[in-house]
Amino acid sequence: MENRRKTKLGTADKAILGIGYTLLGLFCIAILIPLAYVAAASFMDPTVLNNQGISFHLKDWTVDAYKRVLENAMIWRGFLNSFFYSAAFTVISVFITLLAAYPMSKKDFVGKGFFNTIFLITMFFGGGLIPTFILVNQLHLVNTVWAILIPNAFNVWNMILARTYYQSVPEELREASQLDGASEVQHFFQIMLPVCKPIIAVLALWSFVGMWNSYFDALIYLNDANLQPLQLVLRSILVQNTPQPGMIADIQSTAEMAKVAELLKYATIVVSSLPLLIMYPFFQKYFDQGVMVGSVKG
Repeated sequence: MENRRKTKLGTADKAILGIGYTLLGLFCIAILIPLAYVAAASFMDPTVLNNQGISFHLKDWTVDAYKRVLENAMIWRGFLNSFFYSAAFTVISVFITLLAAYPMSKKDFVGKGFFNTIFLITMFFGGGLIPTFILVNQLHLVNTVWAILIPNAFNVWNMILARTYYQSVPEELREASQLDGASEVQHFFQIMLPVCKPIIAVLALWSFVGMWNSYFDALIYLNDANLQPLQLVLRSILVQNTPQPGMIADIQSTAEMAKVAELLKYATIVVSSLPLLIMYPFFQKYFDQGVMVGSVKG
């Protein structure tokens, strides 16, 4: 079958495929080179890195940056906070999204057009930062974990994907559950959720990654350093160039402090990216399937 497919390709098809593979290869190279540079630079001696760049001599390599990063209490606290925020936000967001998408997927749902219009409006228009902050402040959520978990828990695009997936489930399942006397709640939890594991995995992955990479809400709503996620700790290192106390306390020279701070940047990038790099392969098949849902049925 594979040989027959190859023989059917004309010159134009082969040219288009060749261009596509070339562009894809260049795109992969453009992604892999910076990743490889950051990973290698995180093990480099600061002096060698600043003067010569990447060196492949083992004597020029060091794990001092990782020792300083992993020994710092704020890094670990930020890491745990980020994991908690990401996990809790994923559970809340996916649950709310699935609940909202279920009635929107039913043809006989009264008010479906009205709610659909309201949801779509929120995709294009928002209240803005200041009104949102005033609302969160009046709800007494500022400087609490709920300011991170609640305001953005519902995503309209995710709801549309879940609704589309619901609509692809055979209607016969609903009819069978009705004959067995199942209520809507029982049908949702006992029938629909087990069937919809692929889209749930996709929504969970997107929610987790989005919250893990997010720092703006925490920057606006959190004042307590003990509640700040890893991204704010990294921001102080990467953007403000101010490593946390204790990470370079034993370095006296200003020049040496700058070198170590530069080295810490690469180590913190690697440490913060590892959870996503480890998690993504397990969700790869669900991710591809979920992306294709919206392209098959509107």
